Amino acid sequence: MSELRKDPIVGRWVIISVERGKRPTDFISPSQRKKGGFCPFCHGNEHTAPPEIMAFRPPGTLPDSPGWTLRVVPNKFPALQIHGELNKTGEGIFDKINGIGAHEVVIETPEHNLSLATMPLKAVEDALWAYYMRLNDLKKDQRFRYVLIFKNEGEDAGASLEHTHSQLIALPIVPKLVKEEVYAAEQYFNFKERCIFCDVINQELEDGRRVIYENKDYLALAPFAPRAPFETWILPKRHESAFYPPNKDFSSLAEILQRILKQIDRILDIPPYNFIIHTSPFYNETNEYYHWHIEIMPKLTKIAGFEWGSGFYINPTPPEEAAKFMREAKI
Repeated sequence: MSELRKDPIVGRWVIISVERGKRPTDFISPSQRKKGGFCPFCHGNEHTAPPEIMAFRPPGTLPDSPGWTLRVVPNKFPALQIHGELNKTGEGIFDKINGIGAHEVVIETPEHNLSLATMPLKAVEDALWAYYMRLNDLKKDQRFRYVLIFKNEGEDAGASLEHTHSQLIALPIVPKLVKEEVYAAEQYFNFKERCIFCDVINQELEDGRRVIYENKDYLALAPFAPRAPFETWILPKRHESAFYPPNKDFSSLAEILQRILKQIDRILDIPPYNFIIHTSPFYNETNEYYHWHIEIMPKLTKIAGFEWGSGFYINPTPPEEAAKFMREAKI
């Protein structure tokens, strides 16, 4: 029989539709393997992309020239514009703000055929450092309240270019989904004087059925009420309210992130996916109730009328089964 499950953090309900139960092979779609062709993100084509904001490159190499291992450039078609004053206005009961923000692209490698799952582990670590460095630089801009870091991998996940890259958007407001998580976490803390994420981590480690992998610092799990098949969360084991490198080291996070992406590629044949980093808003980065994390969402199902109309998600794969498939993946 199907189950309705409630997300313990934001109270969102999902339907685990076991009658529609699906194994990994049932989700296989046309592979997201690279096809090639001209690419503005490849080495040697630097002049075709916007001028770099920052880059990891050997001393003596010039900006916007070959030799780099990672580049950050403005998005050529930004959702928000960096220049201008922030103006909040009203139109009757309707509120609006002019489109001020920042929209940047992190090109994680000069090699077209690599991905976060296949590049050297040091390159994954460098990508995490780039996220952290750009977030902290943009935080200095008083117009911004939040930076959302995300990745669209594959055309069906929203990527317009197949060369692996991540994006970040600095916003003058805190996104609604983040506000919902922060508010719910704060309410839980006020009632129990504990972080709800820490409680989830401790319970999942004790239960074990939804644990996919752990290393000394981080835990990867299939959430109890996943919105989609093989949704995976990565969380620091100890309480950390904001995304930062503990002991100035991202190696442990790079290891678990790459391992999870390898497992997803192995059992789902390189599917399209999105991931996002949720961290505390700038106005209260250090707190006892919110716990930063990465949410990874393979694009295996479609959102249809019931989901749009109800806010429910229908998931044909129980997270316990997804975690088992992931644990058993040979990488």
